[in-house]
Amino acid sequence: MGSSHSDRLFNRQRALHEILGGGLVADVILWRRKNLTVGILLVTLAAWIVFERSGYTLLSLVSNVLLLLLVILYLWAKSAAILNRPAPPLPRLHLSEELVNEVATFIRTHANDVFSVSQDIALGKNSKLFFKVAAYLWLISIVGGLTDFLTLAYTSLFIVLTVPALYERYEDCADRYVLMGYRKLCQLYVKINECVNRIQNWIMEKKKLS
Repeated sequence: MGSSHSDRLFNRQRALHEILGGGLVADVILWRRKNLTVGILLVTLAAWIVFERSGYTLLSLVSNVLLLLLVILYLWAKSAAILNRPAPPLPRLHLSEELVNEVATFIRTHANDVFSVSQDIALGKNSKLFFKVAAYLWLISIVGGLTDFLTLAYTSLFIVLTVPALYERYEDCADRYVLMGYRKLCQLYVKINECVNRIQNWIMEKKKLS
């Protein structure tokens, strides 16, 4: 017997595969194409091991790869001119004005949203959002102190390619326990908010008396 929508996370009515887009990306994340998913995990694991063991940084590796590619293309073009052979088949790279405007509009819109939310938090207009942002920043600080960027990137990819698939398999059980934890967190937030309001009221009363 299936769970009702109220027993689902965010009261969702669609399947997880549909929420993830229902395309190739969703198939890879949910292991509908196991060979491709396993291949991505193995390639990223190999890349992580290379970075960890070789002492290369991401910037140095990218620079060396681009330098090697440039040298190969340069020698190819020069030898082709001498031997009357076709030049390297490079695609024409061009950014249209329309694409640049769309990207700029996207960045501006989201940046303004972030600035607006930041201002509301700084001015104390949204206590709930303040606690959420503070918790996220605290968590990022802890994770950042425990690992480096590459390890974090690989771990994040590993989580993306495993957690949704496990969630889809054990969906009913996961929803039940997550919602139970979410309700307890909401109760804790209400108590904290009540304490904050009491302290604010006490401070205001003190100011009025003084």
